[in-house]
Amino acid sequence: MGDDEVRPVVAPAVTDPSSSVLRQLRARGRVRGTVALLGPAFVAAVAYIDPGNFATNFTAGAKFGYTLAWVIVVANLTAMLVQYLSAKAGVATGRDLPELCREHFPRTVSRGLWVQAEIIAMATDLAEFLGAAVGLYLLFHVPLFPAGLITAVVAFGILALEQRGYRRFELAIAGLLGIVFLGFLYDLLVVGADPGGVASGLIPRLAGSESLLLVCGIIGATVMPHVVYLHSALTKSRVACRDDGEKRELLRFQRLDVMIGLGAAGLINLSMLVIAASLFHGTGFSDADAIQSAHDGLGRLVGGGAALAFAVALLASGLSSSSVGTYAGQVVMQGFIRRRIPLFLRRAVTMAPALIVLALGLPPTDSLVISQVVLSFGIPFALVPLVLLTRRRDIMGVFVNRPLTTAAAGLAAAMIIGLNAFLLYETFLA
Repeated sequence: MGDDEVRPVVAPAVTDPSSSVLRQLRARGRVRGTVALLGPAFVAAVAYIDPGNFATNFTAGAKFGYTLAWVIVVANLTAMLVQYLSAKAGVATGRDLPELCREHFPRTVSRGLWVQAEIIAMATDLAEFLGAAVGLYLLFHVPLFPAGLITAVVAFGILALEQRGYRRFELAIAGLLGIVFLGFLYDLLVVGADPGGVASGLIPRLAGSESLLLVCGIIGATVMPHVVYLHSALTKSRVACRDDGEKRELLRFQRLDVMIGLGAAGLINLSMLVIAASLFHGTGFSDADAIQSAHDGLGRLVGGGAALAFAVALLASGLSSSSVGTYAGQVVMQGFIRRRIPLFLRRAVTMAPALIVLALGLPPTDSLVISQVVLSFGIPFALVPLVLLTRRRDIMGVFVNRPLTTAAAGLAAAMIIGLNAFLLYETFLA
């Protein structure tokens, strides 16, 4: 097994050599045994709170108040379903989604999926890398290009943890997710919210065509194709199961993992919109540079502590999501074409467009928004294969989707395809 592959769990030493890995982990006790089985969904969750979400959620709250809160809830529920199906595919088959595509689709289809996934990986990394650089700029006033170089060094350090074992990488990512969560919890407590306004925002409705465009942006920034590929890779060999009974037990913990990890991401996204709605709605918030405007507005209207918490959360979000995106890119290459390159070389290649953007002095937030439009192309190419493969009994065995699950996943895929098609139309043709 190469250094870049996802590693299975190394079980603790036990006196009974016939005991399975799952039984050994469960023997640690109710709490420690449960915690040992959690982690993959927390790695996936960071993609749902990346800098693209900062821009779309703050813009939505500032321009339309609480009106689009329901979009974040729907997007998060969709994410939970999609990520659980990906995790289930890994546990049930012992293969990740790119490997399953290579094995069950024609070679030309598999190669085409790989090419688009590589392009999407670079667009993903552009947004996340820019977000981290902007976070450094807001915190320390480091010019954007040097901030980009510093971001590169830190990102390499996070990836180095993966080389020393998957659990250290998971804990580092979970720690950064915790920083983002605490940052927005602080801001939310300081800013406050209107409970009635939040409740009214959970009723689905729109505020004109401009709000529909932002709905597309929120969902496009939320459902990230690279973590759909990655989640199956994180679960396929993480805990070795002896039979279908153990796989079924493991999947119960995967559902819990998804509910906690993606639930935390959903609360963070909702808090972004609530903070923006409470502070900026009707105040002339500038969505031309949503991230800078949000930071400046927090400092001006609330205080330096709130602005600091926002900048720290943005930096943590950019660093964690960028590292996860690079890791996902390696999984994509290994799965689709059975090739891999050193993880650090891949990181250097995928960060190049972001450094070019910073070196040319292009507007970071505008570049980030453009990258989200590019990402919209990639979402169907991950979701549709996932739905098609998990509905097949010859692939999933007893873990094949129930008809209702397939219908719900298919509806989610169709909804995302339709909304992103509208986003592309409004962006390039309207």
